[in-house]
Amino acid sequence: MFYLDLFHALDQHGVDYLLIGGLAMNLHGVPRMTMDVDIVLALDGENLTRFIACATELGLTPQAPVPLAALADPAQRREWIETKKLIAFALNSTVAGTPTLDVLLVHPLDVAQSLGRAEVRAVDGIPVRLAAIEDMIRLKQAAGRRQDLDDIANLQRLRHES
Repeated sequence: MFYLDLFHALDQHGVDYLLIGGLAMNLHGVPRMTMDVDIVLALDGENLTRFIACATELGLTPQAPVPLAALADPAQRREWIETKKLIAFALNSTVAGTPTLDVLLVHPLDVAQSLGRAEVRAVDGIPVRLAAIEDMIRLKQAAGRRQDLDDIANLQRLRHES
């Protein structure tokens, strides 16, 4: 299964990441349909090298017509964000029916601090780094879509229950 293979590979390669988005909502206990996997990465060179090796191992390739290695270039990322208004770098698998992996490039998080707050959940024995509820709320507030506003209400309810 793609999800387990992805999280296993991220763990094996030592990638610093946070699971966010709909799948993270599910793991926090809020049922949510999603068609992709959303992550935030530490964007330092060493972590991106590990991530690129992980993505290559999984057969993931950029949706955009650019080489995967371009993700490691800060100037290239800045150009994508400024000129193309790119928010997420999408990766697809060659396996039909596999969800898209979106690497969020624009977000309000301090990744180092958020990694320190991350909850590690075991899914079938595989560790998954789940963004903390407060970081999920911050991300959802920044996006501001209708679904995000509903998600915020559910996350705030969860925060008060714990």
